[in-house]
Formats: sequence, C-alpha cells, structure tokens
Amino acid sequence: MTTDASPSPAHGSAKHLYQRHQAVLPDWLAVYYADPIELTHGEGRHVWDAEGNKYLDFFGGILTTMTAHALPEVTKAVSEQAGRIIHSSTLYLNRPMVDLAERIAKLSGIPDARVFFTTSGTEANDTALLLATAYRRSNQILAMRNSYHGRSFTSVGITGNKGWSPTSLSPLQTLYVHGGVRTRGPYADLDDAGFIAACVADLEDLLGHVRPPAALIAEPIQGVGGFTAPPDGLYAAFREVLHERGILWIADEVQTGWGRTGDNFWGWQAHGQNGPPDILTFAKGIGNGMSIGGVVARAEVMNCLDSNSISTFGGTQITMAAGLANLTYLLEHDLQGNARRVGGLLIERLRAIAAQLPGVREVRGRGLMIGIELVKPGTDQADPDGAAAVLEAAREGGLLIGKGGGHNTSVLRIAPPLSLTVAEAEEGAAILERALRSTQF
Repeated sequence: MTTDASPSPAHGSAKHLYQRHQAVLPDWLAVYYADPIELTHGEGRHVWDAEGNKYLDFFGGILTTMTAHALPEVTKAVSEQAGRIIHSSTLYLNRPMVDLAERIAKLSGIPDARVFFTTSGTEANDTALLLATAYRRSNQILAMRNSYHGRSFTSVGITGNKGWSPTSLSPLQTLYVHGGVRTRGPYADLDDAGFIAACVADLEDLLGHVRPPAALIAEPIQGVGGFTAPPDGLYAAFREVLHERGILWIADEVQTGWGRTGDNFWGWQAHGQNGPPDILTFAKGIGNGMSIGGVVARAEVMNCLDSNSISTFGGTQITMAAGLANLTYLLEHDLQGNARRVGGLLIERLRAIAAQLPGVREVRGRGLMIGIELVKPGTDQADPDGAAAVLEAAREGGLLIGKGGGHNTSVLRIAPPLSLTVAEAEEGAAILERALRSTQF
C-alpha cells in the first residue's frame, strides 16, 4: 500500500465516517475490513482511499467497474449526456436506450430478442421471474444449489446460498438441483461426463415428481457462491431436458457477461450446444459503475405480460450513454481477448503459488473471474477466518479483493477490470502470495 496524500480535514477520518454509517444504516449492510475504508477516486485499475492510500483493484466494485476506473470515453459520454438531459422515464422515446437495446439484442444470441432495462441485477432477475411465471402460468422455479440472484423478496426466495438468504418466505416455490459446484457434493468424485450424467438424471427424477416448473435460473459461473462452475455442457444437457417439457432456461449473466470469462462473451456460450437461453439477465459491468441492469428474451416471452408497465429509472439517458460508450470501448479494444490472455496467465501464476500452500484447496475460474478456495490445512473444512485474514493482509499490501463461497465465505474472489495488464496481474499475484504466506497458509 502506498500513501499519496493526507486525508482531507473537511471529510474527517474513515473511523468517524464508519461511526456515522453505523448510526444510520442497517446492521446487515456488510462492509469489508475491520477498519473499513472510504474510496474517493480511481484511475485505470487503481483506487485511492480518503487517507491517500493507493490500491490495485482486483474486485472492481463487485465486478461493476468492468473496463477501468475513470475511463475517459465513459466519463465524456456521461458528462455530455448530463448537459443535455439526464432522465425522462420510459414514457417517452429514448434514443440512447433504443441504441443500446439494439446492440444488446444482437449480441445476446437470442432470436427475435427484446430488451428491458432495469437499474440492477436484482431487478433484472425479478423481471425474468415475472416473465417466466406469467408465460408458464406457474410459480414453481428450479434453481441451483449455492446460487445467488439478488436481495429482493423474490430473488432471495430462489437463492441457494443460506448466507445470503435471510428468509424462507417467498411468493415462489423453489426446487434446488445439483450441478453448480463441481468439486463438492455427492457427484464430486465423478469425471466430467459422469458428473453431467448424474446431474441430468437427478433433474429428470425431480421433474418426474412435481408439476412442470416455469423455469430453471442458473449462473453459468456462480458469483457470490465463490466462482464455482459445472463442466462445460451441463446447462446444454439441462436445456434439452427442460425444452422437452416446455420449461424455460434463464441464464443469470449479471457477473459472467460481457467477456469476463475470456473464452466467451456470455457465460451460457460454454453450454450453448442446444441454443441460447430463453431469457438472459445482465447488469454489473455494462455500465462501468453506472446503474444498469436488464433482461433479454425472445419476443414471445417478453411480450406475454397483459398489463401496462414502465420503468422510472431503467434505461434512463445518462446510464444508457455510459453503457453505449463502455460497450464500444470493450469491443473495440478486445477486452474479452485480454481477459482470456491476462486471466490465463494470472490463474496459472496463482495455481503455482497455491501448490506450495496446504491451506489452498483450489484455484478455479476463467478469464478474469478467479476464485481461491481456502481450507484449514490438512482438512477439507472451509476456513472463513483464514479468508478474512488474507483479505485484510492483501489490503495492507495494497490489493483489494473480494470473498464469497457457499461454505462459510472461504473463497477469495478476484475480478479486476478487463483492461488489466500483465504487469498489474503479476503485481497483484505477488501481493496475494505475501498475504497468503503471512497468514500461515
């Protein structure tokens, strides 16, 4: 960690700000670090806190700063749009919204696609659930174990990670299926083909006992769950079973979309042998920090609602301007390819480090979406205290990372902006190695 400036007296200390935070915000509003930090500005892959400390950012505001901090192209687009009109709602024609919808519809791979914009991934998944249940006339949803889909009442009701599901009450009936976690659970010892076959057999058996559900919702790579993923082809095999019964497939691309996995533009494309999903949700990185979420579905599904609706803030002009500029930059600079190249190097570097540390169970991921699962040395038992200690040590060393996992939050989550350089990847890996070693892994 480097210090570039003294804290501004006008703002006060981070400790004082945290005291104010605790006095007016919910106790369940999670913050990182024993001594939380206030980030005041960023540039490229770096951010600075109110104390003047500089950090290499390997988490990007929970995968939202997808391209770079203070990207000039996005900053300019936002500023110019703010000088014209910021917001009008969807009750009026909105050129930036139509422009971005046209581009996303084409990129989605869904035929005859329609796009609806929201302000977050939670709201996008809510909308997808509304569409699926209305289209299928069923409130029964299939979801993956260890999954996370948002913080609203409906999305909490289908989340398969108890650490992020504060209530069992739900307007939906949710059934959880196997397959989201490759290296834990009853099928972990099977090879990939056997794993897929067992998960498909489990799904078929489940469907034989219940009325046909509306949809299966699944993250191609589980985000909050610790960047876990099934073998390629699992969801293609699932889709075949679902399609025979008219059940929809919703791909939750809130964290995996826009080339982050390197190999594909969308996470579903690793499972696309039987065609695209019926519904795709997105958010996080498309706005590069601006609040954009959305749903893509084929027209038949999107248009199934028989009542009026609007979005007050979804698709507002200023966020659409940011999304258009960010998407253009991402495509023109081949950030998907950069994620594949630099992410591949980073994963191999981290695996070499992990091979020397008994407390690291697995390094997994694709592109710039990497998880390091920690366990108590000599066991297969999750070590959330160890993960918390590494998080603190990495911050002290000048690196910001995340954490997650379905087994007591014992996975370090690494998801830098997609413009990460090889030198920055090596710098981050070196800091992380020191953090792991200093906490006796």
